[in-house]
Amino acid sequence: MNKGFLVAIDLGGTNLKIALLDAGCRIKDRRVLETESFSRKEELISAIVKSVNKIIEGNSLSKGSVIGIGVGLPGPVDVEKGLVRFLPNIPGWKQVRLRAVLHSRIKLPVFIDNDANLAALAEHRLGAARGAKNAICITLGTGVGGGLILDGRLYRGSNFAAGEFGHMPINEYGPRCNCGGAACLEVYIGNKKIERQAEAVFGRRITLEELSSFANKNNRKAVKLWGSVGTRLGIALAGVVNLLNPDIIVVGGGVAGAGKVLFDKVKETIKSRAMHVQSGHVSVVKAKLGSDAGLYGAAILAKEGIVS
Repeated sequence: MNKGFLVAIDLGGTNLKIALLDAGCRIKDRRVLETESFSRKEELISAIVKSVNKIIEGNSLSKGSVIGIGVGLPGPVDVEKGLVRFLPNIPGWKQVRLRAVLHSRIKLPVFIDNDANLAALAEHRLGAARGAKNAICITLGTGVGGGLILDGRLYRGSNFAAGEFGHMPINEYGPRCNCGGAACLEVYIGNKKIERQAEAVFGRRITLEELSSFANKNNRKAVKLWGSVGTRLGIALAGVVNLLNPDIIVVGGGVAGAGKVLFDKVKETIKSRAMHVQSGHVSVVKAKLGSDAGLYGAAILAKEGIVS
């Protein structure tokens, strides 16, 4: 059988997603597991290996029909060495040579990168930023990630650690962050933080979907809470807009599901806080690929074997 399939893995703080895609990056099958159900790194790696083998075998494929495996991870990655430096929201992951481990166990080519980089790659190739020369792609979920497309290419930085948008400090003092810093954007607008704030406001557990629904029905408390999130995000983005002068900012992830109430406040804040020339040029849009952006990006990574 000719090689024509890709395996994509998107490891997040909440879910582990595994998908089988064809060579045209169309999803043919998928599996979803809860990341938190695996207490140790070794258990999570074994679950990845088992899931990859299952999805290949379950579709009656041989490994010879698979081009490769792409993996997106929520933290700094050395793409040349295949090394996971650490994962801020998943304990126990430090200096893990994941590419070598997976390759030795699965016997297929493996490529790894930061998950937000892969979401940016996917949105630029297939989604909302398609055709843009300079794009900033933000993912708002358990963590807050970012990917940079500069001059049409994914920009990773000198040692592959660029784009950590969620770890930009937005106050002089503030809560400690899992990354080791303080007052990082992520500690204010990560989804778990928003859910805790909503629970305090409403006196019961509130999902992000409920909070968004309330806001869209003009519930004053929900609108105020999403407005606070939008303002903080807009302040951080204003600095990025001034620094990089992008054509477009693409915002995705679960938090982006808030829709208009969030995006209006982000746009308003950028307009009021960024310099006129830059803010007048940039557009802010919702990601098109939804929660599958990381999977599409991982598939593109595997298909093209992108390192630089």
